[in-house]
Amino acid sequence: MSAEGPTSSTELPPPRRPKVIKTNQQQVLLYVVLTLLLSLATVWGGRTLLHNSETLTFAVGAPNSDEALFATKLATLLKNNASRFRIKIVNNADNAKALAQFDHRQADLAVLRTDAKVPLRARALAILEHDLVLLLGPGNKKIKSLAELKKKKVAVLAENDSSLAFVRSLLDIPEGADATKIQMAPQGSTLDKLFAPASGFNAVIAVVHASRAVRDKAYEQVAKRGGFTLNAIDEAKALALKFPGISEETLTAGTLSASPEIPDDDLDTIGLEWLLVSQSKMSPTTAGDLARIVYENKSALGLDNGFATHIEPASVEKDAYVMAHQGAADYINDDTKSFMDKYSDMMYLGAAALSVIGSIFAAIYAKVTRIAPEKASELATAILDIGERIEHAHSLDQLECLQDELESILRGAVIGLRDGTISTDGLDTFKLGYEFVRDEIGMRRDYLKRHSSEIEKVAALPPPHDDTNVVVVKTAQSA
Repeated sequence: MSAEGPTSSTELPPPRRPKVIKTNQQQVLLYVVLTLLLSLATVWGGRTLLHNSETLTFAVGAPNSDEALFATKLATLLKNNASRFRIKIVNNADNAKALAQFDHRQADLAVLRTDAKVPLRARALAILEHDLVLLLGPGNKKIKSLAELKKKKVAVLAENDSSLAFVRSLLDIPEGADATKIQMAPQGSTLDKLFAPASGFNAVIAVVHASRAVRDKAYEQVAKRGGFTLNAIDEAKALALKFPGISEETLTAGTLSASPEIPDDDLDTIGLEWLLVSQSKMSPTTAGDLARIVYENKSALGLDNGFATHIEPASVEKDAYVMAHQGAADYINDDTKSFMDKYSDMMYLGAAALSVIGSIFAAIYAKVTRIAPEKASELATAILDIGERIEHAHSLDQLECLQDELESILRGAVIGLRDGTISTDGLDTFKLGYEFVRDEIGMRRDYLKRHSSEIEKVAALPPPHDDTNVVVVKTAQSA
């Protein structure tokens, strides 16, 4: 028989320990696979966002017109170079109707000549071609000024009727009888036929592409027969001021014919420009990239007839007849933004999105692959259990065992809080419980030290005599 209460430290229960993380290998593998899929989706989404194709509608005239053929070449170039741009070509009866479509915001791109009515929202991306105005007289006849032609019969040698209206406005001839003297040259007409006495024309005003005029050998052949005289337009500067769409041009010696040399010296005339234009609402990035593609592929975009073989940057001057698009101007001025400048905002948004997605996946991972962390308040129960056993400790050794168990719980709680296996939920309760039990152990220790001699005497006493099992036997006496 033993004294009441535990007699040795071995009779105390083992200390409670925080739960340990248990990882399921299949769940970890699933998490890794999901993480890889998320990374691939993020990369694919970013690539799609940056390189997503953009379709641009290009309004042009008839399918065989210069602007339509140029649009076709541009569309083919973009497709072959795997560009993010795609060109949708929309044909119209003529270029005037194409510009009207552009003006109604039904197209992103168009080609206009500077004598046309410029849409309000048009912005220049590039100069595709120059048209030269050639003032030609029959034989050796000199024409001193355009004013001489007001009362004379003049043939306009050009590709379309828009040049006829341009020449009439150039000569300042209003609608009426005098206007009928300015006529379009019949299709297929040559200078020989137009200057023949039977035709009755006193002069020919040719409106031709500069690139085509340089290649055309017909001028040299007619010149060898003494068929025409090329005249300067001395009013070029005044006309350029009067008509903003007109530009001053200079024909260098030998431009039209090397032998005989025509002109025999540099000669002043006027001209018009063909501009590739876009809507002003087009983003600067799109406009700049498109302008860069056009400039860097000039040789591939020129037509066989010479159109667009000398593409030039659009004028970035503020007083330009058609203002350059800001994106094209930035590229021309070498003021384009770097990759970080253009996409830094997007990258910051992407990083924020990835952070949110990562947090979501981390939460899913914690739910799927880990046991939920133990609350600090749950450990308080184990501490209070130690407190209930303090009164049964009758020796300092037993009390030390309880002290070790208490410290073990505290150590496990600190490690768990660091590793995340124990949450801070109920931490204040845990602290109060720990401090209470610690103080109880201290007071119990003081008590045992003060009454140690009495406890030892009680422990040394023999166990009390137990009479519960004594049997009383009575002896019967005989009579």
